[in-house]
Amino acid sequence: MSAVPRTVHALIEHNAQQRPDAVYVIDAEAHQQLSFGELARSCRRVNALFRSHGLAPGDTVSLIMPNGLMTLQLLLGAMQGGWCVNPINLLAQPDQMHYVLNHSDCKLVLVSADLEPAVRVMLSGIGRRIALVVIAPDASTVPAIELSATQISAPPAEALALLMYTSGTTGLPKGVMLSQSNLVANALAISAEHALGSADRVLAVLPLYHVNAFVVTMLAPLAHGGSLVLPAKFSSTRFWLQATEHQCTWLNVVPTMISYLFEVALPDLEQTRSIRFCRSASAALPPAQLHAFEQQFGIGIIETMGLTETAAPSFSNPLAAAQRKPGSVGLASGGEARIVDADLAPVGDGKIGEITVRGLHVMQGYYKNDAVTQAAFTPDGWLRSGDLGYRDSDGFFFVTGRIKELIIKGGENIAPREIDEALLRHPAVLEAASVGIADVHYGQDIMACVVLRCGQNLTEAELRDFCHCQLGRYKTPKVIRFVSELPRGPSGKVQRLKLLEPMLEPDCTLT
Repeated sequence: MSAVPRTVHALIEHNAQQRPDAVYVIDAEAHQQLSFGELARSCRRVNALFRSHGLAPGDTVSLIMPNGLMTLQLLLGAMQGGWCVNPINLLAQPDQMHYVLNHSDCKLVLVSADLEPAVRVMLSGIGRRIALVVIAPDASTVPAIELSATQISAPPAEALALLMYTSGTTGLPKGVMLSQSNLVANALAISAEHALGSADRVLAVLPLYHVNAFVVTMLAPLAHGGSLVLPAKFSSTRFWLQATEHQCTWLNVVPTMISYLFEVALPDLEQTRSIRFCRSASAALPPAQLHAFEQQFGIGIIETMGLTETAAPSFSNPLAAAQRKPGSVGLASGGEARIVDADLAPVGDGKIGEITVRGLHVMQGYYKNDAVTQAAFTPDGWLRSGDLGYRDSDGFFFVTGRIKELIIKGGENIAPREIDEALLRHPAVLEAASVGIADVHYGQDIMACVVLRCGQNLTEAELRDFCHCQLGRYKTPKVIRFVSELPRGPSGKVQRLKLLEPMLEPDCTLT
């Protein structure tokens, strides 16, 4: 490219002009392909579809669909034409989905057929007109719409392209606003960080409603002219077959997936020689698992870290294996990073404080939430990550804990308060507090400490069944402990970290 691109529109159009017949994406199950030229034409059909429902560029389109060729085309088609896309997490509970659909001001919802009935119920409770289009995630072409003869105008670099909601400590999702230039800045940084080129192909097993998959496996290949293989979902038993059958050169996973890969048959190491590296993100990877993976599969792991607020990675270990530091999230990537103390003043190497970042990849702010946006930044414009850590003398960053009380299970953010409130809906529960505990598969899982009302009896199994109905299986606590009281500080606030202390007295009358 003669000039550095700043929009998704520019990335798509450049590849369509320079390499129209080159493969951009392969459906892992159906083996259907989409070239860069076909992608650009598909984007025009997506634009026509949106206009047929009365939408104009700048409007928000929500998408509630699993991975598939059509899901990818709709996401890219929206951004290519200047719309803002809002992919909704399929693991979210109905009340959270309803909140996002209402809060986002979306004017159109794209949904797969299996989710249509539930989504229609959600939309019926929202007091504005919202169009609904039902479409198969794995459809090969956008529904036939008469194309306009007018050329699609390129959106400005600062135009809002992605509105992605993330859990907060209050349990209410926050809408992270990412511009065209935010997304492209990190797509370019990822490509440069890993020395990716047109011959590189990634196995994209993460859901596209997750910022990691959205930027790393969908947008980065557009930045370096590479390609991706898109399964419907992660399968540990099919993972290596998909990677080798389609000649992938790199992998993008989260630690939960790595733990499951240890439990399946070893791949043919001769066939995996073309895989240059495996990229791990979203949650900390224990050094023991890192070394075990590298020894067992013969593929080096590059640890990275980022936030939804930074359009995925803001730290990455180097591509060269000898330069990586196991246990570190790496060097600052795509921007700058520093450690600050409680007064937000920078501290020296080796000192623990809050990790802060700034750069072209950092969000515009939280949608319709100026107060929270202001609190998320230091007075001089650095984004506060909420993570505690330190930087060593080589510039590598290490995470030691979290200021925020989020539980990160398999790369998904879960607000403890959401779990607490579900438990408190049971008539026998007086108090409840949840916290993250270490888990071999998910990195973290959920433990809940519960105080029962006087005279009430309840078993762990009964309360877990109740949670299944309230929260779904994924967010149901793995461990439920009945205790006589919750640990509290001087102000009366529950001290969640003390829930992990073994001396916390159980309620002996309930065992």
